[in-house]
Amino acid sequence: MTATMTVTPQTTPSPSPGSTRRRNGRRRREGLTGWLFMLPFAVLFVFVFLIPIIVSVQSSMFAQVPAGDGLYGGGELEDRFVGFDNFVTAASSGAFWVGMGRVVLYAAFQIPVMIVGALALALLLDSFLVRRPGLFRMAYFLPYAIPGVIAAMIWLYLYTPEVSPFMPFLPEGTDLMAPGTMLLSMANMTTWTYTGYNMLIFLAALQAVPRELYEAARLDGATGWQIATRIKIPLVRNAALLAVLLSIIGTIQLFNEPVVMESANSWMGLDYTPMMLTYNSLMGTVSPSGTGIASAYSLLMAVIAGVLAIVYALVQRRKGDV
Repeated sequence: MTATMTVTPQTTPSPSPGSTRRRNGRRRREGLTGWLFMLPFAVLFVFVFLIPIIVSVQSSMFAQVPAGDGLYGGGELEDRFVGFDNFVTAASSGAFWVGMGRVVLYAAFQIPVMIVGALALALLLDSFLVRRPGLFRMAYFLPYAIPGVIAAMIWLYLYTPEVSPFMPFLPEGTDLMAPGTMLLSMANMTTWTYTGYNMLIFLAALQAVPRELYEAARLDGATGWQIATRIKIPLVRNAALLAVLLSIIGTIQLFNEPVVMESANSWMGLDYTPMMLTYNSLMGTVSPSGTGIASAYSLLMAVIAGVLAIVYALVQRRKGDV
């Protein structure tokens, strides 16, 4: 005789309408709380970032021309809609592309030196070789706390042979402000200022690495050099990417150092870098001038900086995937 057993399927009780309403209400309150926390950032983002971009784009569509019907105009300047003419003028400016070539060449040797130096300092402070890392961290970061114009003036003083404390000890005829050495001299100024800043980026990434990895590596017989090169450096790749991207954007906007150096070296001209050209176009000291062409220059620089940053990020990501 065969016995059959019937299994009754169990059904999950459906939530009551009251509990569903409470759950939905709690989700709405949590969402509202998140938006309220984000509101200050959103307001600042709109007023500090979005609105200036919109105003710059609008300004780039206009040119300042003299009002009046005479041969040379007359009266005050008025804004006249010119469409994309300012962008065409900016993109066809030889001075702009010569200055852009200078900053790209400047970045090609300044950024690697600065990033390697910042990483080396971060590895040193993260090791057991330094007894007072806080003191050294502050000392390395201190140059960044000095305003850029003041730092450039200090280095201009150090580069001037008549007043420099170390120029007399260099080989005779050394000129750190000659056309062939000016980029190197400015690179030294920028490296001195921003190495400590980038060091903090690397140091924060290193201190976020679990210490258990280092202990496990030591138990396996790894030396300090092997831990640094095979564990620490690969784990700060994202921090290196951030530091390089910020450096690329900052280099395109190079301004303080060349402006101060130009005050004592008139051969540099008012268009030595794209940022100098933009500023002097706005102030009317170079031609073409006006807020329209200056806005076009600034937007063109932003596009170039964005393209360079994206290309570098894609190359690094592809290397990481290989």
